Amino acid sequence: MRILAIDMGTGTQDILVFDAAQQVENSVKLVMPSATEVAARRIRRAHAAGRKLVLTGTVAGGGPCSWALEDFLKAGGAAFATPEAAQTIDDDLDRVRELGVTLVSEDEAASIDGDRVVLQDLDIGAIRAALSAFEVPGDFDGFALGCLDHGAAPPDVSDRVFRFEHLRRVVEGRNDLLAFATDASALPHYLTRARAMCGSAAGQGPVVFMDTGPAAALGALHDERVGGAAESLVVNLGNMHLLAFHLRGRRIASLFEHHTGEVTSEQIESFAMQLCAGTLQHEAVFNSKGHGAFHADRSLVRPAVPATVAATGPRRVKIRETALAPYFAAPLGDMMIGGCFGLLRGFGECNPAAGEAIASRLGPVPG
Repeated sequence: MRILAIDMGTGTQDILVFDAAQQVENSVKLVMPSATEVAARRIRRAHAAGRKLVLTGTVAGGGPCSWALEDFLKAGGAAFATPEAAQTIDDDLDRVRELGVTLVSEDEAASIDGDRVVLQDLDIGAIRAALSAFEVPGDFDGFALGCLDHGAAPPDVSDRVFRFEHLRRVVEGRNDLLAFATDASALPHYLTRARAMCGSAAGQGPVVFMDTGPAAALGALHDERVGGAAESLVVNLGNMHLLAFHLRGRRIASLFEHHTGEVTSEQIESFAMQLCAGTLQHEAVFNSKGHGAFHADRSLVRPAVPATVAATGPRRVKIRETALAPYFAAPLGDMMIGGCFGLLRGFGECNPAAGEAIASRLGPVPG
């Protein structure tokens, strides 16, 4: 049983090749630039060369590639994009046009003399090429994929609100981090980025998707100290998003989501303490440019910061010196691949036979 797990973030894509025939510590792991960062570098290269830019592919993560495109356009560059690729910049294509991008068909894009940048969160060809250089087979029995999808919000709805309402619905439907694991065929229509990412692996084996925030929290439970605690606060500080869970095992008492760069260390500390007390207001998070807060089931926990506060993610140092006194979790010895462990558990949740193979190396499902 070989499963390719990919945790696609804003700064990096964290890749794990799980092979049930070997110890998980010996698994092939890669921490590479994210898909949006790769696209941004290619856009900047076209900018430097004074070339036209042609964007094709699918809806994917924005951020760095969108910022690079804005710089390109402000400098007078000519940019063309197919409608699906343009949704990476904004779901509202009129706004993309207003930025100065010309929308074209696939046939028209093929005829334009310019630098082509394919937008896609999952580039299996590139991953297989990298693995091949080290004599690692590129065949897999399944794919466990994760990214953060705001969802295609209606024109009159904030994408921050729209995403947070999705998180709330999942938790209200079944209070378990594993509830975020979804077979690709069952993804809601509005999760356009997730559907596009999974579509890149279609027809090559089972594909399971899980949001990166819950995957990171579930992955953190594979650290013995975190997984062994009756109650925990897990704070995942990604390069762009921060998601905190007050947990009893895998069950969620409360959660809040923000943008890592929009909050100070002191604000994170305050929000986290209020979260654990059960007093954090959704409006306080949203009005400070975050997504929101949700108290799912306060009966699970005490109204106090638990003894185990686990920090994960590439920007976890942001809360090192706070009163939260966080423990830097290293699930199975590797913090950066922690989300992949969560994704693997999600794959096993949707494919029980694979779950047995995964448990043979990762141990019982934590929580």
